[in-house]
Parts: sequence; C-alpha cells; structure tokens
Amino acid sequence: MKTLIQTNKKVNFGFPLSTFHIKSLVIFSFSFFVFHFSNAQQLETLIDEALANNPEIQKFELQYKRVSEKVNEVNTIPNTEFGVGYFVSEPETRTGAQRFKVSAKQMLPWFGTITSRENYVSSLADAKYEDIVIAKRKLIASVSQSYYNLYANKAKQKVLTENIKLLEAYETLALTSVEVGKASAVDVLRLQMRQNEMQQLKDVLRQQFLAEQTNLNNLLNRENDTAVTVVESLMMPSEDSEITTENLGLHPELLKYDKLYQSIEQSELLNQKESSPMIGFGLDYINVEPRPDMNFSDNGKDIVMPMVSVSIPIFNKKYKSQTKQNELEQQEITAQKQERLNTLETLLSKAINERISARISYATQTRNLKQAKDAEDILIKSYETGTIDFNDVLDIQELQLKFQMNQIESVWTYYIQTTIINYLTQQ
Repeated sequence: MKTLIQTNKKVNFGFPLSTFHIKSLVIFSFSFFVFHFSNAQQLETLIDEALANNPEIQKFELQYKRVSEKVNEVNTIPNTEFGVGYFVSEPETRTGAQRFKVSAKQMLPWFGTITSRENYVSSLADAKYEDIVIAKRKLIASVSQSYYNLYANKAKQKVLTENIKLLEAYETLALTSVEVGKASAVDVLRLQMRQNEMQQLKDVLRQQFLAEQTNLNNLLNRENDTAVTVVESLMMPSEDSEITTENLGLHPELLKYDKLYQSIEQSELLNQKESSPMIGFGLDYINVEPRPDMNFSDNGKDIVMPMVSVSIPIFNKKYKSQTKQNELEQQEITAQKQERLNTLETLLSKAINERISARISYATQTRNLKQAKDAEDILIKSYETGTIDFNDVLDIQELQLKFQMNQIESVWTYYIQTTIINYLTQQ
C-alpha cells in the first residue's frame, strides 16, 4: 500500500533550469490542457504571479541590469594627467630664471577601441539576458509541476474517501450477515482494518499536500500557508499536441552558448584594438622670471611646449596569449553547446516516450477499472442470494483502488511530461 501514496515526486528536468515570449508559452500550454476554463485560468494566474514575484527571476533581472550598466563604465578614456613642479634651484636661461612648471597630458586609445569595449560588454549583457529567459521557462515548468502534484494528491484523497465509504457500506452488509449467521465477526474486523489503512493513507496524503502547497507558495514568493485550490478533475486528452523538434535548436539554453561565443568574438576584436598603440597629447607651461636690470624683447618670456607621445606595446606576448585563450574558449563553448544539445534531445525523447506510455497505461487502467466494477456488481448480486464472500470483497476493493490510483498516476505523468515537452520545444 505504500506505493499508492508516492505520487508527488519531483521531476528532475536536468536543466543547468533569444527573446522568449513567456506569455505565448503559457497560452499554448493551457489551450492544450482540456479542463474547465476557470481552473486553467487559475493556473495561468499562478504562473503570472510567480513570474512577477519570484526572487530568482528578480535576481537574474538585476544581474542583467548591472552588466548592461557596464557599457557606461567602459565608455571612457584614460585619466587626464596634471603635474605641477617648482624649481627649488632656479635654472637660469637667456630670458630669465625658471620658477615653476605646469603640465597636462591625455592618452587616447586607438581608433575604435572604445566602441569595441562597448560591443564586448553588450554581448555579455545579451548572454546574461538568456539567463532570465531560461529561469522564466524553468519557473513555468516548476509551477505547473507543483500544481499537477497537488491535483494528483487531491484526486487520490477523493478516491480514498469514496473507497472508505464503500467499505462502510460493505461493513453494514457484513454486520447484517453476522446477525443471520452468514458471516463471522472476523469479516467485519477485516473490513474495519482495511478502512483504518485507507484512512492512514489519506492522512499521509493530506500532509504531503500541505508540503507541496508550501513549495508552490515559495515559488510564488508568498505566505507558506496560503491556500491553493486545484482543478477537480483532469482528463486524458483525446490526442497529443504536435511536437516541433526543430525548435529544440532554438532553445534559450543553446542560444546562450551562441551569445557566449559571440562575446568571445567581441573580446578578440577588443584584444586586437588594445594591442594597437595609444596616442597622447600634452602641454607643458614653464614660468620664467624676468632678468633684472636688463631690457630686451624676450626678457621673462614664459615657455609653452605642446607635446605628442605614442605608447607602443613592443612586448605584446600578453595579447598573443589572450588570442590563444579566446580560440580555446570558443572551442570549449562549441563542445558545451553540443553536449547540452545531446542532453536536451535525450530529455525530449524520454518525455515523449513517457507521455505515450502514460496514455497506454491510462487505457489499460480504464479497462481494468471497468472489469473490477463489473466484479463488484457480481458480488453485490451474490449477496442477494446469500453467498457473498467478504474476502473476495476485500480483494476486489483493493484491485479497484489500485486501478484508480494508477489511473491518476497516468494522467499526472501525462501532464508532467507535457510540461517538460513545452519547456523544451515552445518558442
């Protein structure tokens, strides 16, 4: 019986968790799921609330803003240098003694260097934006998964309640049979013990519901004890949605690697620019004291000296090494992208196959459940002839409960796998 309550297990998406239209994914998901609109609307509302309030999403958005702000940081030139000097021992020149010196110097990077810096930082921001897209996709999947866990839990509690009532009816029949000598008190006790077991399962499920509810509330960043209502019933769709596997290549987890690759290209362009010379412009002003007791045209004339300087990276081993590092990093990113693509393809194939298996299992459990109910009707008719066997009653009831639980599991699995497929393929 323990296996009957182990439904709300977590699904490991295997995610490491372009402009992605979150709303379109949500709308697609709910147009596919065939249950009452108000309930679908409620799940969509939960997803919208999670996207607005989830702290992880807010974290990635702040990181993106911080990286984007670095564009303003790199859009600068080196500091202007100012210098002031005073001649303690004044050197004498033909026009007079030099008293103090004031100088200013400004180095300028090579043409296009600042633009290359801005492009490099912008490419890093683009890669960081994909983290937001990925996090939102994963959040939608997590909220949906938690919602379906709550549904499965509630559905199982409902099934257990119905079966407990059924056993109570059988208990009444057994008591009547005991009175007329057609059954023993042991049969009544067995029915009561069975009810106790089922009540225990229901109580455990109730606690699991509260734990899953806390998980969902945390995803929405709200109070843990906030009540969550779920749909009363989920039906197995009559047909599966069309899966476009080509969209997998446009998944944001893969696009992020493309953005990282582009950032390395921008890094190399910047490296080439920084390996170019720097040009400097300056001006020196020297104050000259007039020579006393002398009168000529340039007596005491101050000195103004414009200057031009060039900074050449003669020892450029640093830049050659950076070029080699960029090449290796691009190769690493290419390998990582291929590895991730292989993983996502495996996840998609597994989700598709498990969804097909869930549909097969649902059909089988539906047939089994019909046959179990037919057997139950036969037992009830047998009671009218006075030949009911309460051991058979317990066996049939246990089979019926098993089929009902498995049916819920099949529906739950179908929707969980659909959530994974949507995460992987929707644009």
